[in-house]
Amino acid sequence: MRIRSTALAAVAALALAGAIPATTAHATATATATAQSTGRPGDVVAVAPSAFHPLPEQPTNTRAWKVHYRSTTADGAPNIVSGTVIVPQDGRSGPRPLITYAVGTVGLDDSCAPSNNLPKGTSAEANLIQQFTQRGWAVVVTDYEGLGTPGLHTYTVGRSAGHAVLDAARAAQRLPEAGLSTSGPVGIMGYSQGGQASSWAAELQGSYAPELQVKGTATGGVPADLLKVAAANDGSYGSGLVFMAAAGQDAAFPELKLDSYLNQAGKALVDQLKTTCVAAGSAIGSFKRIADMTTTNPLSRPDWQARLNQSKLGGSAPAAPVYQYHALGDELIPYAVGKQLRADWCAKGADVDWTTIWVGGHVTGAISQSLAAGDWLADRFAGRPAASNC
Repeated sequence: MRIRSTALAAVAALALAGAIPATTAHATATATATAQSTGRPGDVVAVAPSAFHPLPEQPTNTRAWKVHYRSTTADGAPNIVSGTVIVPQDGRSGPRPLITYAVGTVGLDDSCAPSNNLPKGTSAEANLIQQFTQRGWAVVVTDYEGLGTPGLHTYTVGRSAGHAVLDAARAAQRLPEAGLSTSGPVGIMGYSQGGQASSWAAELQGSYAPELQVKGTATGGVPADLLKVAAANDGSYGSGLVFMAAAGQDAAFPELKLDSYLNQAGKALVDQLKTTCVAAGSAIGSFKRIADMTTTNPLSRPDWQARLNQSKLGGSAPAAPVYQYHALGDELIPYAVGKQLRADWCAKGADVDWTTIWVGGHVTGAISQSLAAGDWLADRFAGRPAASNC
């Protein structure tokens, strides 16, 4: 398994570095406005057969379904989110662990959604997800709010993403076809944007989804403080992510009126980013300075700062143990941002097993720690006590 996983990780590294998912139409399964306003968060409102292929046509001995499920926006309103439920067909009976998996940045266009690419073998993180199905675990992968569903993706809006991750687990357990127990063990995992989403899920779980039997969260490369991340990337090759994040915040909070701050070059850039996936968007947006794309920097405005700080992590301790990892040489999410989150959680009494990745940068951190994170989650599912190095 170690040899196979190493090979798969190498493929995933290439995919993360350069894959551009193909454009496709919206998923055929759709949710109605009535379903959006009734029922409970996590209720499945539509389901359609899907597939899971790490590479095009690669068999995985799994069944998969695309689901639309109820969730909650950052401001507490009901919404509908899509995702993919994957279950190994290994003859296993009885409860099996479930991983609710949060992907890293894929882009703003609906074609970038994991549910659009997992069936085709064009999802950048599918090889990382496969390590869990090979362990006999079920996996559910959220598309996040507005990615593959009506409206723009609310990229980097932490509370919305945390809700989507937790409600995906609820939806998977409530999907009759999946055969999962509503009292089965759950693990949370994500890196980069997925690190933000999984960390928010960890902080919210005790109050938002206390019935979920979450045994632990593995989270890495976490953009825990968006203002600090934006400052670090302004004018660098990661600057496209800053403009994508601004568009995502504006989608969640239209009163921010992003368009009113952009000059003509900025409007053209953001319009392009809304219709591309991450590889193309990163190339288009690289080495752009906020000052060159705006008439006034919105990040200097109190209303923008307030909304961005609503996505800041560390405000409460996760109820379950956390395995947190961050690359010392991370060129997109400053190492100090990850360390501060660890310090904030530790100060609030959380059990945090912190790991510094000494070699490599942001993308390679997702690859190099994937097996260790899986082993850590396996220990939690086995009931072994979690270590903390706070």
